[in-house]
Amino acid sequence: MTDVSTPISLAERAFDEIRRMIIRLDLAPGDVVREAELQETLGIGRTPIREALQRLARDHFVTVIPRRGMFVSAIDVGELSMLYETRAVMEPYVARLATERGTPDDWAEMAEVLAETQQPGKRPDELIELDRRCHEIIWRAADNRFLTDTLDTLYAQSDRLWHMYLADVADMGHAVDEHAAIHEALEAGHPRKAADLVEGHVRSFDEQIRAAVRARLN
Repeated sequence: MTDVSTPISLAERAFDEIRRMIIRLDLAPGDVVREAELQETLGIGRTPIREALQRLARDHFVTVIPRRGMFVSAIDVGELSMLYETRAVMEPYVARLATERGTPDDWAEMAEVLAETQQPGKRPDELIELDRRCHEIIWRAADNRFLTDTLDTLYAQSDRLWHMYLADVADMGHAVDEHAAIHEALEAGHPRKAADLVEGHVRSFDEQIRAAVRARLN
């Protein structure tokens, strides 16, 4: 995740843009990743693109196959349990830290994001982006860059699953309600309640994804 308070490098910009293309399935699982096409699409030179792709490979968004090329990594639904169990431990812990370290400005910003979710006509993809912004505010308030970097990658993988299985069918209203309750606990300084609510939020997402996967496989 790029810190918007500081200028980003071309490699960081390339990483953000290519990962967004993968998450939104503009680059679908199994697609060939061509550096020249990305340079033209993004207007970024070869070296930053290559650096971004190396980082995406480390984060398991792209796969390099010797003598064949680079491909968008498949989504292994068998890893859903690992994704959930990792987020279910880390996200509540970060919520506890955020309750202790967050500032009124953090919670005021989160309130503004939640107000955006109430605007009529919001599409599901817009709501999932606002969901992400709420998580990012909590991560930032926790003030631990190692946790933030890890959770950013985990959330991006979850976001990719959402676009693959739920984008056209999911009702994001429940997620908005969950964030409102989380915000209330954070602002009130209740770490245990905030952690429990965040864990429930992550569990709800996991249950929806699993149900969607089962429905597609049947």
